Formats: sequence, structure tokens, C-alpha cells
Amino acid sequence: MDAKVKITVLRRLFHQDLVDEYADGPWEPCERFTDGQQFVSEGVNMPEGFCSWAWADIQKYVMTLARGGDFVGVQPGVFITCCTDGFRPVIFKVERI
Repeated sequence: MDAKVKITVLRRLFHQDLVDEYADGPWEPCERFTDGQQFVSEGVNMPEGFCSWAWADIQKYVMTLARGGDFVGVQPGVFITCCTDGFRPVIFKVERI
């Protein structure tokens, strides 16, 4: 049986210099999440209200932790990762509960 995995939004970053050089129109930090926001994945399913693009980026870490795996060099049961939006990445703490 898969363990539940808590996903916490640690930080939303925003790279104005990259937006100014490479993007069109006004951009802001990711509006889908707020710092400190938490979600729980049950059965390695995407939590309700979670961004599907970010889920595609972090799902492999959620699955590894839910199935009892750990990552080298990180506290057991924990991983820090981010979505792949280069202009406004979101940093997540993923932990087995």
C-alpha cells in the first residue's frame, strides 16, 4: 500500500530579468500556489487543485516516496524539488507521511 505524501510550497520564485529579455507581456510569480500551501497525495494521485504542469514535474518523486524509497543525500522520506517553469519556478518539499 502506498504511503500518503505531503507536498508543501516552500517558495515561489520570479526571474524578472529573464521575463524582460525573453517573454512578451507582463508576468507575475505563479498564481496557482502560495508560499506555505500544502497538499496531500493519496495513492500517488495528483491532489485536488494542484497544477497539472507542476505535477508532471514532481510526480516521480511523490511516487518514489509513497512506495518507501528515499533519495541519496537528503533526509529519509523527504525531497526538495521544483517545477520546470524557468521564468517563475515553484520550490516544493515532498515528504512521506
